[in-house]
Amino acid sequence: MRNIRVIMLAMAGTLALSACEENVGDVRRADTTVNAIDESGLSDIMLNAADPNEAIAYFTRSLNEDPERIDLQRGLAKSLIRGGHNDAAVTAWKAVIAHSESTADDRIDYADALIRTGDWDAAEAQLDSVPPTHETYKRYRLEAMVADSNEEWDKSDSFYETAAGLTTRPASVLNNWGYSKLTRGEFGDAERLFSQAVTYDPKMFTAKNNLVLARGAQGKYDLPVMEMTQTERAELLYTLGLAAVKAGDIAIGTGLIKEAIDTHPQHFEAAVRSLRALEANVSNG
Repeated sequence: MRNIRVIMLAMAGTLALSACEENVGDVRRADTTVNAIDESGLSDIMLNAADPNEAIAYFTRSLNEDPERIDLQRGLAKSLIRGGHNDAAVTAWKAVIAHSESTADDRIDYADALIRTGDWDAAEAQLDSVPPTHETYKRYRLEAMVADSNEEWDKSDSFYETAAGLTTRPASVLNNWGYSKLTRGEFGDAERLFSQAVTYDPKMFTAKNNLVLARGAQGKYDLPVMEMTQTERAELLYTLGLAAVKAGDIAIGTGLIKEAIDTHPQHFEAAVRSLRALEANVSNG
């Protein structure tokens, strides 16, 4: 009987030890998982919220420890773009697409970096290597920009239209499309596209300024009805005044620049200099 009791105690101890060891293993596995989640979360924070230079330092340090991880390579490349280090970003994206786990989106991001450095031919080659079935907003936006650089206007319009239809926030691509129309001298179409961009993003000052340029090129020297601060209103009046002067409507341009100076809540140095130059030319003329 005693032997049975000893055996039972021994078995109980063994089972308890096994359970303990199993729990330790589970804890270790859990710790590894938690660390991976924490690391992934830190990478996301670095990409989206951190100062670009801090993110660059983080991903560079992490890659020194684990140079084959493609997510860290991507993180470094994206951070370099955010920080404005476009040449270095091209090198980083080149390393990403050389990785065995690279994707079509990586090639598109590589093309984006190449465009930022002015290497349009290389960017076009990267986009051409992406399967036509891979249809994304960024891909078509970049295709449109490349078509613009080649003055392939029909392709450009088609790509811009497709890109605008693939996003719920098309203000940026509409602004780019409008600028393309502006450079072609199609001012009415440009005005329409800039107006749409401002409708989607009332705070996009670039689109507002481009809208005023398109209107000025058509001899429309009044500001359109849209949301603007007092400072923005002054700057837009100044842009419109310069457009009028460029078109040869000196008196109208001078009046608009004076209105811009009066409207601006602070001293508007650029407008003041332009007005003085205009008045000096009139006096000397």
